[in-house]
Amino acid sequence: MQPLAERMRPKTLDDFVGQSNLVGVNGPVRKTILNNNIPSMIFWGPPGVGKTTLARIIANSADRVFFHLTAINAGVKDIRETIKKAEGNRFFNAPNPILFIDEIHRFSKSQQDSLLGSVENGTVTLIGATTENPSFEVISALLSRCQVYTLEHLKQEELLGMIHTALEKDDILSKRAITLKDSEALIKFSGGDGRKLYNCLELVINQYHETEEIEITNALVERVLHDKFILFDKAGEMHYDLASAFIKSIRGSDPNATLYYLARMIEGGEDPKFICRRMVISAAEDIGLANPNALLLANAGFDSISKIGMPEGRIIMSEVAIYLASSPKSNSAYAAIKKAQSLVKETGNAPIPLHLRNAPTDLMKKLNYGKDYKYAHDKKDNFVNLEYLPESLSKTNLYESQNNPVEKKLQERLKKLWGDKYDF
Repeated sequence: MQPLAERMRPKTLDDFVGQSNLVGVNGPVRKTILNNNIPSMIFWGPPGVGKTTLARIIANSADRVFFHLTAINAGVKDIRETIKKAEGNRFFNAPNPILFIDEIHRFSKSQQDSLLGSVENGTVTLIGATTENPSFEVISALLSRCQVYTLEHLKQEELLGMIHTALEKDDILSKRAITLKDSEALIKFSGGDGRKLYNCLELVINQYHETEEIEITNALVERVLHDKFILFDKAGEMHYDLASAFIKSIRGSDPNATLYYLARMIEGGEDPKFICRRMVISAAEDIGLANPNALLLANAGFDSISKIGMPEGRIIMSEVAIYLASSPKSNSAYAAIKKAQSLVKETGNAPIPLHLRNAPTDLMKKLNYGKDYKYAHDKKDNFVNLEYLPESLSKTNLYESQNNPVEKKLQERLKKLWGDKYDF
């Protein structure tokens, strides 16, 4: 017997659930089908949102021969054999076949290269499916020949509709006495993945004999699906999305969101050292001089994690994360070094002033290396007014103070020492 997810696979666009921006009335995918002008394309999105189903619907709607390869177990030989079959199907005015490659990001560069000629000359129309960012995983030559469409996780109301559709229309489930009292747990466990939703629903129902009455409740679902599904993939895009959301929540001074994404990473099995590295970077980039202690605490947290390990290490990470999120913010250090690097690239190796140069030999001294240099610690306030930048860059302002108490004090000191030179 086929799994529920396969039995419920939509056959037409009108039955397809989700991705209304692509397959809705004015969606680009629907329009390409209606116009019978199918370009090569790549569907990028998380698992269980309809990438394979949509490819099949396109082939059926456009009356195209459909070839399906999975990158996990297909090699260059399989690609060539499939292309040879595609060439054999091109007779008279028949449209070119569709070659669907699931998980195309798993193909090596040479495997992707082997597709180029056939895609370019129209032997096949390529539809690739990937859970990874195609900008990183698909070679540029192939990517430039494809339209890229992004598919999103299914929404709560769409998942709920799928449950009702399965219970009412599936040939097997519709004949059973099943009552849906609660849906929240099923939707939670699905994580926006339609295939996982049907797998969870089927797993719960299969706990009962086909003659028994079933009342689906959150408690039942929780009991059956006791291994909670955490939406996280350390090797995939979700790894970077969670890290990005975590850092942006720190930057946005929201400790609640920061803790939520921290917990997502911890529960997903992320390496604590990776999390701590990100917090050290954030302490310097996003908090910086507004609270220099943040970098000290982040480093201390990193060091403590190395000594303590998990699970107690989660408490250390929580303390650091809350502190960083709650701290005043300044990216002046980040902006300053970025500006300085740009200046170096623009101006090249500007001559270092003679008085700043090292003079270990008599010849260098005769050339005035080190001449007129004044030792700051011999002067009042440990300061001497010298030009430290190359002459051509004199008065260039790279560091710009931001509006926070710590940097205001720094600004006042620099203004006192340098006058207008550091008049921010």
